[in-house]
Amino acid sequence: MLVVSFPEAELRDAVGEVPGVESVLWDPGSDEAGDERIEVVVAPYLGAAQRLAPVADLPRCRLVQLQSAGYDGVLEVVPERIAVANAAGVYDAPTAELTLGLTLASLRGIPESVRSADDATWRPLGRRPALAGSRVLIVGYGSVGRAIVSRFAAFEVELTAVASRARDGDDLVERVHGVDELPELLPHQDVVVVITPLGDSTRGLVDDTFLSAMPEGALLVNVARGPVADTDALVKHAGRLRIALDVTDPEPLPDGHPLWSAPDVLITPHAGGNTSVLIPRMADLVREQLSGLVEGRDPIHLVRP
Repeated sequence: MLVVSFPEAELRDAVGEVPGVESVLWDPGSDEAGDERIEVVVAPYLGAAQRLAPVADLPRCRLVQLQSAGYDGVLEVVPERIAVANAAGVYDAPTAELTLGLTLASLRGIPESVRSADDATWRPLGRRPALAGSRVLIVGYGSVGRAIVSRFAAFEVELTAVASRARDGDDLVERVHGVDELPELLPHQDVVVVITPLGDSTRGLVDDTFLSAMPEGALLVNVARGPVADTDALVKHAGRLRIALDVTDPEPLPDGHPLWSAPDVLITPHAGGNTSVLIPRMADLVREQLSGLVEGRDPIHLVRP
């Protein structure tokens, strides 16, 4: 019998009974010791890197299943003898939806209209930039990046994709450019969406040089991780550029931080993946993972074997 721990009852109940699996409730971030029989730990949805250290005390643990696509900080606290898998695919559609929403809201002046409504005042927006006819650059062309591109494609835009290295295109883009081509690409974009993983090569990627290369009035959308962008640089370029963020550095963004009041900045509180489809899709992924382990298959979506 494969013993699996869930951090909360909601996901455990959504997964339901899996033949050959015994489910137990255990939050590794609590003060309670875990059952020594646990072989698979389903990580908490939030703050996994800060809460997973106690899995080192589980002698039979062989896999940590994350509830996030990102895994920054996790590999440093989970012992190397334990494999780590992420929730690849679960967040593709919700993150792409929010990316499109942030883009449209920023371009069409929705935040300004909401503020006017709060004052019960009619304030014309003037002529706003359209998404149609725009040149859109996606920095980070993994599964979420593809989901974003597929949705933007319906809006009559010119799409360019960038990944860590150049490669042939696919059914959505003719070519995938390498990140080394950014200096040549950025000056010609109206919208730049950042959806890279956070790592040594991407931390601070969106810095003063990156933002300075974008043309005046262009829109930056960061739905990756907060530290991918330099916060001081964002504040500096706010107003010259439009900026829409679902992630910030630090996070949560402190009350009164200059970014809150910077001109033409729209911020959502890291809400990209937390929608009504989260639990059903996470449950499907966990159920598939556990069924495969019971049947003797290798884990899927490994970020560390």
